[in-house]
This record gives sequence, C-alpha cells and structure tokens, in this order.
Amino acid sequence: MNNTKAYSAASATSPLASTKIQRRDPTAHDVQIEILFCGICHSDVHQVRNEWSGVMPTVYPIVPGHEIVGRVTKVGPAVTHYKPGDLAAVGCMVDADCTCPECHAGFEQFCPNMTLTFNSPDKHLGGVTYGGYSDSIVVNEHFVLRVPAHLNLAGTAPLLCAGITTYSPMRRRGVAKGKKTGVVGLGGLGHMGVKFAHALGAHVVVFTTSPSKKEDALRLGADEVVVSRNADEMQKHAGSFDFILDAVSASHDINAYLNLLRRDGNLTLVGAPEKHLEVSAFSLLMGRRNLSGSLIGGIRETQEMLDFCGKHNITADVEVIPIQKVNEAYTRLLKSDVKYRFSIDMASLKSE
Repeated sequence: MNNTKAYSAASATSPLASTKIQRRDPTAHDVQIEILFCGICHSDVHQVRNEWSGVMPTVYPIVPGHEIVGRVTKVGPAVTHYKPGDLAAVGCMVDADCTCPECHAGFEQFCPNMTLTFNSPDKHLGGVTYGGYSDSIVVNEHFVLRVPAHLNLAGTAPLLCAGITTYSPMRRRGVAKGKKTGVVGLGGLGHMGVKFAHALGAHVVVFTTSPSKKEDALRLGADEVVVSRNADEMQKHAGSFDFILDAVSASHDINAYLNLLRRDGNLTLVGAPEKHLEVSAFSLLMGRRNLSGSLIGGIRETQEMLDFCGKHNITADVEVIPIQKVNEAYTRLLKSDVKYRFSIDMASLKSE
C-alpha cells in the first residue's frame, strides 16, 4: 500500500483539509494514475455535506472527486491498453461486476454491484473508496479512459461527469442536424449541453432566467436564447422541439417545457432538484410527449464522448484553482459564481 496526499472532510460541517490516505498497490489488471486535474462537481458538495443521506449516506472521512485526468505511472502485468506515460481519465465509476446484463449491455452505471469513485465500499482495502482530490489513484483497467492528447487537460476533467451526463441523452435521442434542441439552464451541465448539441448539428435554443447570459449562450453555440420568464417568448416555441435537455437543479415548472415538445418529443432530466417536480398528465398526453431521466453513461459511451470531444476540440469552460481554495470554490459553486466549472490543479497538493 502507498500513502497518498489528499483533501478530505471529517464531517458534514467540516471544511476540506489536507490529509493522507492509503492507495493499494496495482494488482494484475490495475492502472496507477498520477492525478493532474480534478473537476469539482455539484455532487461533491452534496456528498461532503451528507445532503443525500436518504439515498447515499456519506461515510467520513470523505475524499471527493470523480472528474479525474492524469498520467499513467504504473500498470499491472495483465494490463494491455495502457502503459506508463499515457494520458488517462477516470469518471464516476471504478468497478462493477462486469457479468450482469447491464454490464454486458455497456451500462455499467446501472450495475447492481457498481463501485463509485468515492464513498462506495472498497473491496480491496475495506472502508470506502477515495476520490480524485488526491495525488494518485489505482483503478481497474476497464474503468480507465483514454484522453485525446491535444485537449486542454484542465478543461477535459469535467467531461468525465458533466460531459458524459449531457452527451449520453443527446446521442440516445438522436440529436443531429435538422433537430430542434433545447437546453434549460446555462450552468456546469447546461454549457456542455450547448456545446454538444451545436457540434452534433442541431438548432440549439437555450432557456435561461437570466437575460445577462444571452451573449455567453450564443458564444457557446446557441442559435437562439429564450428568457423563460417571458411567456410570449415561450409561446413562440410551443410544440416545436424534438428534444429538450433540462439541466436545472432548482425547483421549476417542468410543464412549461414539456408543452414546447412536438409530437413524440422528449425532455430528459439531468439536473436533480431536491423537491419533487409536479407533472401534469395532460402535458404528456397531448402530443404523446416523453419525460425521462439520464445518469452519466457506460464506459464505452464515455470513451466515445471523449473521442468526439477530441474530434471537435470540445472541453468545459473552467476556472483553474489550487486545492487550497477548494472550500472557497464550494461556497462560490452554491452561488453559481463560476463559468462554468472549477478544475483543481492537483500539482498544488505537492506543497502540502
């Protein structure tokens, strides 16, 4: 085992602070990765503060982080796809049984025995898994991803969660040229949705409550911007969308967007509001509309997403911070005071 520098929280009310954690030595099928950048996801904050206790209670100490980009430093003797020096990435999962129907279908994220990158039972060392706010990580080869070498690495890190979360439903729902696509909310998820929809060739409409975001939405690839509080602007688009990606995590009127779908159109939720959303049956019945949700993507699809980003030179818009400013970043994230994701330069951990 190896001692590794990391940042952890000791309780739901504790700040993240410097610590040491244990990492296993690579087994035959493992890849050891020096972490270069790690994105900050809103779910990091939720779990550090134990806000998902009813579904996913936090075990302390917790080392968050599941948007990991780094360089391979060591591989096990049975590893065939990676070698020391390769750029590599790790997302929200580090293990699964790889034998169940979900795994065979390429949907490891739905495996009943899937292991999350942090705060999941660790079958190797006991306790729970520790995430990417650390110097290094050891992961089974199947859950390691290749990073296109020309992409900005700080901006690539958030692709491992925000990227695949928005890419997956767009691919599944056939977003392409000739398809009218809406993106609700221009934040960490929404800005990636705009970039992907634009790159896929769709006509992209951004819905926002903030008129000040119009210029940025157009810069990111939107063709139109609608201020959702303006009933007249909303009505102009009634019954016209093939697909809408809802990336809002706050409570909002979902029916206002369902009514914008054409016949057989789909609205997919990727945001996770704390309170239940009220859905009118008639919003679905009229037009045979569909409402669904989506959770990240499998390993194969995540690699497809990274390759797509390499081809189209897509990365997240990030503010790079040292690990020492992570608590400040959490506070700012809750105020939506970032465009559009934080990415931690993990070289800063060396000074701890």
